[in-house]
Amino acid sequence: MAVHSFAAPPTPWSQDLAEPQVHDTAYVHAFSNIIGDVRVGPNVLVAPGTSIRADEGSPFFIGANTNIQDGVVIHGLEQGRVLGDDKEPYSVWIGSNASITHKALIHGPAYIGDDCFIGFRSTVFNARVGKGCIVMMHALIQDVEIPPGKYVPSGAVITSQQQADRLPDVQDEDREFARHVVGINEALRSGYRCAEDSACIAGIRDEAPETKETDGVNGFSRLSGQMQSTQLSSETLEQVRHLLNSGYRVGTEHADTRRFQTSSWHSCAPIQSSRESEVVGALEACLREHEGEYVRLIGIDTRSKRRVLESIIQRPGDRPGQASRPTTTASYSGGNGAASRSAAVAPSANADVVDLVRQLVAQGCRVSLEHADERRFKTSSWRSGPLMQTSQASEAIAVVQNFLAEHRNEYVRLVGIDSAAKRRVVEVTIQRPGESTNVASGSGSSSYSAPAAASYSSSSNGSAASGRLASEVIDQVRQLLAQGCRIGVEHADARRYRTSSWHSCPAIDSTQLQTVVGILESCIADHPGEYVRLIGIDPKVKRRVAETLIQRPGQ
Repeated sequence: MAVHSFAAPPTPWSQDLAEPQVHDTAYVHAFSNIIGDVRVGPNVLVAPGTSIRADEGSPFFIGANTNIQDGVVIHGLEQGRVLGDDKEPYSVWIGSNASITHKALIHGPAYIGDDCFIGFRSTVFNARVGKGCIVMMHALIQDVEIPPGKYVPSGAVITSQQQADRLPDVQDEDREFARHVVGINEALRSGYRCAEDSACIAGIRDEAPETKETDGVNGFSRLSGQMQSTQLSSETLEQVRHLLNSGYRVGTEHADTRRFQTSSWHSCAPIQSSRESEVVGALEACLREHEGEYVRLIGIDTRSKRRVLESIIQRPGDRPGQASRPTTTASYSGGNGAASRSAAVAPSANADVVDLVRQLVAQGCRVSLEHADERRFKTSSWRSGPLMQTSQASEAIAVVQNFLAEHRNEYVRLVGIDSAAKRRVVEVTIQRPGESTNVASGSGSSSYSAPAAASYSSSSNGSAASGRLASEVIDQVRQLLAQGCRIGVEHADARRYRTSSWHSCPAIDSTQLQTVVGILESCIADHPGEYVRLIGIDPKVKRRVAETLIQRPGQ
């Protein structure tokens, strides 16, 4: 391994010409530079294009199993030291199992604790980042001490201790992500070292080529980027993928016929991973272990500690290897005392309606439905449908789908009710006569849709048409303003959307519908290809009463 490592140059503050100390198990790419008193621990990966330069501030320490990725710069000031875990002074200390990702800058005096993740292009200067912290992309941390286990969102500027102390805690999925990055880079380190060993590389060349990547333990494979399974249906795989992409945990439960009839389920082994392949493997293991029983898939929102999905994926009598179609059952009684019905809830649900239901349920609001024929709609004489008492979004979505099917040729609107304040916070028309809407499967069309093209205008009756906003969004804005709420709007690209790190558009001070709609459209126009959401704010209690996505990438 040809490593570009050099002794520190003689300077007025350093005359010892110290050289790097690299552990035999570490891998330092030849296109990287290490200068001066840098102590690289076991199993460290230093990727191409990095510069670790202890020619001014020194020494540097990089702990075991840490990965320093492409383009990272580590340097230090001649003055200023941090206390390492060994109680010795260092210009830069980076602990074990840490990830310093692409183009990050660590400038001493700086301390990075064990199990930390420093995101792309983030900067740490004259600061301490405690053990287990997650720092996302393009963040600045300067002149502060971040307590252990804190989460720094993308784009954050943390330059006061008050800001640092108010940071949120890292979630389990964030820790799993950080561990996953360490594991990936450990595999890369092993691979790079193997590439320099003729005996190791010969063994790889002798292997027969594979047409697909297969896990012999769990029996799943990935073909053309798509997860395949011999035991799970494509609908179940899609549900798993949707849950994981939404940041939810996945669990499984089983029951024999007697326990199924009394709804006395037993849990399978917990699934801690958020990697799709490992989750699918755990599901298949549960199916094999409990062949001849009912098995159901559970989606869990770890933040609100509630279930978002319950889906039966195996029934007694299914043959080994037979993939069952997942179904989620929910019941409701209509205003006319209709019998209970069941519906399948798939993850490809009409995104806007599903998002609205989930947001309302997550905020502790009750969800209700109303319907009206053409005559009653014109006079705003709505008939009440079911008031859902459930706290599970999946059950509420199933009720919505059933209600739409029962009132296919009528107007249907969804109502969100703040039970504490005993008032409505949302009224949205989600179906109009003649439309075939299937909220559960996402098929058909719905009046509650993505922003459509039209011209923005206002009329004497107070209605508004929009060039970028659907009529239902405008209806929601009108309702919020009528209730005395303020309107806000936020945007996020796909990366920030996944970490819920939204940016605010300009504040909306007006209570005039036309002005508010114009500002909303301006925000959408300024951020094409991003997520944009509408915020309803109750100024009296100073909290949000509505959050609705009004634009998605590609719309």
